[in-house]
Amino acid sequence: MTDEVPPVTFPSGIPLPVLDMTGVSAQVIVLTGMSGAGRTKAAAVLADLGWYVVDNLPPQLLGGLVAMVGRGGRDRLAAVVDVRGGEFFQDVEAALDDLEARGVPVRLIFLDASDQALVRRFEEARRPHPLQGAGTLLEGISRERVALAAVRERATELVDTSDLNVHQLRDVMTDVAGEGDRPLQVNVQSFGFKNGVPHDADFVADVRFLHNPHWVPELRPLTGLDQPVRDYVLGSDGADEFVTGYADVMGTVLDRYRAHDKHSVTIGVGCTGGKHRSVAVAEELGRVLAERGYQVRVSHRDRGRS
Repeated sequence: MTDEVPPVTFPSGIPLPVLDMTGVSAQVIVLTGMSGAGRTKAAAVLADLGWYVVDNLPPQLLGGLVAMVGRGGRDRLAAVVDVRGGEFFQDVEAALDDLEARGVPVRLIFLDASDQALVRRFEEARRPHPLQGAGTLLEGISRERVALAAVRERATELVDTSDLNVHQLRDVMTDVAGEGDRPLQVNVQSFGFKNGVPHDADFVADVRFLHNPHWVPELRPLTGLDQPVRDYVLGSDGADEFVTGYADVMGTVLDRYRAHDKHSVTIGVGCTGGKHRSVAVAEELGRVLAERGYQVRVSHRDRGRS
């Protein structure tokens, strides 16, 4: 990218200095559209996907933000720009032209919805439209459509949210961001019941029914990460059936979680102290789930405790 671009004077009359875009290489999304069409939810989806998101940004600051974020090591930036910016919003097209002149590709995503859907959402939220003033809600919506007409024509993606619920909007935005195949993160964590159940566990498996290496002198100082302990625990009656059956049950759940705005799930595997049985089973359960295509991280909360 080049910084050999003259200063820009926006329609509002605000001049900005030349920006140094040297070394900046970032994906940039400008998110705009009708109030009530789901901009806030769409921005939250991008943030959850790891994008650096700035809401209600004056368009004049977009170039500087891209330069700053890009040099800061971030490679994905999303800025929400809309009529809440008042007189600043008139500069949005000039700001986009400036970035394109500097070699920064920008995707302009416009969220829209029918008047009927917008009216219903504002009435449910019991909030006034930002352009309503002393008029009616429909008058505010009409004013906004006029103000956004040119930007809507320029959009690279148009998303109609009239008939979308929040889960469907998440799916659409995930696809728009190019991350439709992002896997669910599965965290399998061993723990000891005597130290309490992990507060963030979505599911808890109790493996205290398995043979306890604590009562075997040569195994007691070891942990579930050591092969002799693993063999002893997983050789218990019912151990293999338990791991396989639990993985089957969790597979049914995990396959549906992404449809309900879940990005990660934590499975707690507990025994008495969190050193032997839970560690061995957590490792084995994590291995089985990983083999079935899930993105798995295994950790052991209490393995090092006495």
